[in-house]
Amino acid sequence: MSATAQLWTFDRRGIVRVMTKIIYLSPGEQMPDRGDDEPWLIVEASDDGRFFGTGAAWNPSGEWVGYGSLPENDGAFADAVAAAERWAAEYNVPAIWVQTAP
Repeated sequence: MSATAQLWTFDRRGIVRVMTKIIYLSPGEQMPDRGDDEPWLIVEASDDGRFFGTGAAWNPSGEWVGYGSLPENDGAFADAVAAAERWAAEYNVPAIWVQTAP
């Protein structure tokens, strides 16, 4: 069963109106298929102890944008989630799915 934490995200303009949910997946649980119409973002643990983020959304002009975490954000769980939260705030992604074990 997934656990959910809700966080307000902040940027230069103050509180972003969309609240980003952090949804923790149980071991072996997969992120639901979001289809091609909904933005999505996931942070997943790897076998070597790092955490990688991937996702997709659309910018205000309607163009698809992809998310792939940067190596400097992959080492620690907190860094990976913080980077994902910043991207989610920028592209109005409502949820970040998190898998803490490979």
